[in-house]
Amino acid sequence: MNDAAIDPDQAARRSLIITRAGLCLSVIVCGLALRGYGLQLGLPAFVVKYGGSTLWGTMVFFLMAMVGSNLSLPRIALVAAAIAVGVELFRLVHFPWLDAFRLTLPGALLLGRIFSVWNMLAYGVGIGLGVMLDRSSQPFAEPVIGRAFRATRWLMRALLPRQQSRGVRRPAQTARDR
Repeated sequence: MNDAAIDPDQAARRSLIITRAGLCLSVIVCGLALRGYGLQLGLPAFVVKYGGSTLWGTMVFFLMAMVGSNLSLPRIALVAAAIAVGVELFRLVHFPWLDAFRLTLPGALLLGRIFSVWNMLAYGVGIGLGVMLDRSSQPFAEPVIGRAFRATRWLMRALLPRQQSRGVRRPAQTARDR
């Protein structure tokens, strides 16, 4: 048997990284769904474009939160903002091979095609959203599985239409029926 005790700080950090990875994966799925199906669902182009940019900023925040799990949230947000602004400014750089990569789907999703100050604002909103999600998912109260179950239950209730209870109504009992 292994006599080495599990370090509680290491276990808490591992749990935090797993939670952030799950949140990051959820944000990526939402972003891809928004980009792929947003217009087909009748969402305005503005919501699809800047909603995607907002989710991209949130994804960058969670990636930085996983890599720098020992940093404070403000520092993680600052690093994520610097990376997001750097990527946006990188759109001003044009080389033939880089422009060819930007024309592909991965290039468009990772680097984008056109510089926009509005994208930087959307990234900032997304990073702020990431900070709020990260704070609301901080452990200490409920295990990761419980939070995931609660989030899934909330999502199912939000997406599925509510059905009326169609139970059989029984007539009131009278003294004679008893």
